[in-house]
Amino acid sequence: MTGRLLIVDDVPTNRIVLKAKLSAAGYDPVVAPDTSAALGMLRAAMPDLIIIDLASQDALSLIGTLRARTANVQLPIIAMTREGRHSLRADCLRAGADEVLAKPVDDQHLLALIRSHMRHIALAVADPTGQSLQRLAEGPASFRPQGQIALITARPETALRLKRDLAAHCQDRIDILPPDEALASLSRPGQSPDAIMIEVDLPESGGGLRLMSELQSRATTCHARFVLLLPAGTQVSAPMAYDLGAHALIDPETTAVETALRLSRLIGQKQAADRRRASVQDSLRLAAHDPLTGLYNRRYIDQQLVKVTQDGVSDDKGFAVLVVDLDRFKRVNDNWGHPAGDAVLVAVAERMGQSLRRGDMLARMGGEEFLAILPGASLADARAIGERLCQSIEATPIAVPQGHSIPVTVSVGIAACRPCALRDPADQAREVVEHADRALLYAKSHGRNRVTVFRSAA
Repeated sequence: MTGRLLIVDDVPTNRIVLKAKLSAAGYDPVVAPDTSAALGMLRAAMPDLIIIDLASQDALSLIGTLRARTANVQLPIIAMTREGRHSLRADCLRAGADEVLAKPVDDQHLLALIRSHMRHIALAVADPTGQSLQRLAEGPASFRPQGQIALITARPETALRLKRDLAAHCQDRIDILPPDEALASLSRPGQSPDAIMIEVDLPESGGGLRLMSELQSRATTCHARFVLLLPAGTQVSAPMAYDLGAHALIDPETTAVETALRLSRLIGQKQAADRRRASVQDSLRLAAHDPLTGLYNRRYIDQQLVKVTQDGVSDDKGFAVLVVDLDRFKRVNDNWGHPAGDAVLVAVAERMGQSLRRGDMLARMGGEEFLAILPGASLADARAIGERLCQSIEATPIAVPQGHSIPVTVSVGIAACRPCALRDPADQAREVVEHADRALLYAKSHGRNRVTVFRSAA
């Protein structure tokens, strides 16, 4: 695992030793002796993670400046303190640190923490197209929606006490789940907490780790932030917990304030990641769909038409296409306005979708023209579907925003294709659409509101 790590430490020996350890672990560490140098390096190139070991006031100032200047909420900051005061740890977390470690720091603990952050960043910012969204991440927001926390402990009184202690410092909803019901409850659709707190020895030593692994594999909880509660005397080590997927660890020395601050930051990161994923999904959807009707667009359906042709060669099956055009649609826009025209297009698209079979594909080709692909359909099948489609649109006038109902009809041209292995699939796909267009023109010129099938002269 590689990554560029920025070490900010005012003690030269510390910088040299830590840089050597991180280099040996396969990272690319760079060092800065103070805040000014660190900010200069930040302007030159954004690191993947920052480790800060400065005097308390300098550390707080740098953390706050970093959070104010960077728009990347996924940039992890690990602070190492020479003092063990809980108030200082809380101040660092409040300023924007992701974790605060009291010195001396165990090397394996630090390396596992770095691995954890690097792994979770990679998972959180990768989009389905393979491009990194890390540099597009949002900055910390002044307000975030209330989050949902699932709390799972071996004993109910432990969960009740923790919930009570967090109540004064946490804005998020905390739901207590019995261990034997947690997996089933959180696997139900709609159950997607932002953070899941699990006692690590649940009910036996390491049982919480197994539950965490199960939840990380479920669609409803795979994006949640996992916080493990490490009771005194547990046999589970911090490096093990981080390497198995924990985002944060809470030990008996951690105060409720620190716990609440960690949860708040993790939930903010999770909600930002959710928004990025939703944005990517919207972009992918818009790339293939018409924004008005929600049907496939021309670019996507052209690709699918070639694919259906290729599949037809290997399966030895034909297919049919329907080209559908609204009759006298210009009159709708001229007489009632474009909002009425949009309402008609949406309603027609919905009725056409209801008239097709499962597995058929429907697209808006532009304006008032639509195209349907009917895999495996004969001309007789396609004609029956076309007639049904015409009847469903003509049967009921379409309501428009002005409060009126407009009668609408469509004309349909149909053509079929029996793919040939000796011909280019793209040429065959283009040809069958041209044939359906000819049939549509015939329907338009012979009275409209009718279905016409293209039949080859041969």
